[in-house]
Amino acid sequence: MIKKWSYFLGLALFITIVSSGFKKTEAKQFGKIEGFHLAEDEITNYTVPTIDETAKVDFNFPFTGKSYVGFKQAVAFKESQGLYKLVNRFGYMGKYQFGKSALRAIGIKDTKAFLNNPALQEKAFKALLAKNKWELRKEIHRFDGRVIKGVKITESGLLAAAHLAGAGSVKSFLHSNGNKAFKDGFGTSLKTYIKKFGGYDTSNIVAQQQPKVM
Repeated sequence: MIKKWSYFLGLALFITIVSSGFKKTEAKQFGKIEGFHLAEDEITNYTVPTIDETAKVDFNFPFTGKSYVGFKQAVAFKESQGLYKLVNRFGYMGKYQFGKSALRAIGIKDTKAFLNNPALQEKAFKALLAKNKWELRKEIHRFDGRVIKGVKITESGLLAAAHLAGAGSVKSFLHSNGNKAFKDGFGTSLKTYIKKFGGYDTSNIVAQQQPKVM
């Protein structure tokens, strides 16, 4: 009986010693690390959003899809990453990278004012689309839905290609069954634009022979 009590007493003392040893070690290692300890009189409070607060969070992000807005933003990102004041090494300017001849065709002569006027750049893009749609009206009617060199022809694709290379180059591509293919100074092909920007809704663009923005 005495041996049994001695065994349990010894076991209790062993556990007490081991436990106190761990506590001292923890205190030495972690007790004084700045930013990771609390004073004895400090209280921590944790909060989470209420149901009402969570319901008020608005995750209604715009989705442009294949709309006209989606079309122009996709073209802008490809041309300049959407930068209104960008001028590339070939002298093309703005969010949609206009050349001086294209600007003159829609009535813009002051390139400095053009670069500093985002609203004017948006109007210019729409005006040039209207002009190219007029010049390509017969081709759009004739070739829309056809496949040339593995690429489906759509109105938006042709308008984007005309923005890159001009309506004349688009006509040459179509009437040669894709054998006359334009590439710009960076090596971007007209065919690439027809494919990349195909299938967008550009029906709101009204074809105009001589659109002017100024």
